[in-house]
Amino acid sequence: MMIYIFLAILFSGCNQPSQNQVCFPQKCFNVEVVVDEKDRERGLQDRRSLDANAGMLFIFPISHYHAFWMKDTLIPLDMIWFDYAQRVAHIEQNVPPCEQDPCPSYAPSQKALYVLELNAGQAERIKLKLGERAEFRLSP
Repeated sequence: MMIYIFLAILFSGCNQPSQNQVCFPQKCFNVEVVVDEKDRERGLQDRRSLDANAGMLFIFPISHYHAFWMKDTLIPLDMIWFDYAQRVAHIEQNVPPCEQDPCPSYAPSQKALYVLELNAGQAERIKLKLGERAEFRLSP
């Protein structure tokens, strides 16, 4: 009886991802979702590592040329901007941590509504292309 209860708990909801995800045809990444201004400013600052299959998705209230910088960010990142239709609008690859002020900023070449940060090299590994569409699988 206890084994049955354990298996029921273990496999309940196994058809749904337990985390928020951004999925490309090649790969899905588990993401932390950031929607408020304070959390967007903090981003991945002071983190010493990021799981290989993880990232951070920034959601903005309006489509704009949202610029990012690497102040107090300790790991190199790929930054991917998406338009309103979740198509890749701009990619910055292998953005290094900022070692001294002033830190350079990185902005898209067109307006974007979302930005995804991944470990450096992931965009190249999955051969990400401009215009490619992602699927956001986000919890309500």
